[in-house]
Amino acid sequence: MKKLAMALAASVIMAGPAIAADAAAGKDKSAMCAACHGAAGVSAVPMYPNLAGQKEAYIAKQLSDFKSGARKDPVMSGMAMPLSDADVADLAAYYGSLK
Repeated sequence: MKKLAMALAASVIMAGPAIAADAAAGKDKSAMCAACHGAAGVSAVPMYPNLAGQKEAYIAKQLSDFKSGARKDPVMSGMAMPLSDADVADLAAYYGSLK
């Protein structure tokens, strides 16, 4: 029963940012991402990944991992550090909405 309650709580926490995400706000916040990942989320530089069309949950997890230090990259860690949870959700919603 305790495991079920923990799984339910984790599901609610994970779903929370996705429900409150605002793709339009994410577009406004994406200017800092455009230098490496392209204005429309498609990078012209082979070493930088395309963000357009990525799944929201994947983008949110990667940004959160860069922010927490669970995933390491000197540039992305610095870019993710000042992002709030709402910023992460909004950016994920924006890039997830692009085709």
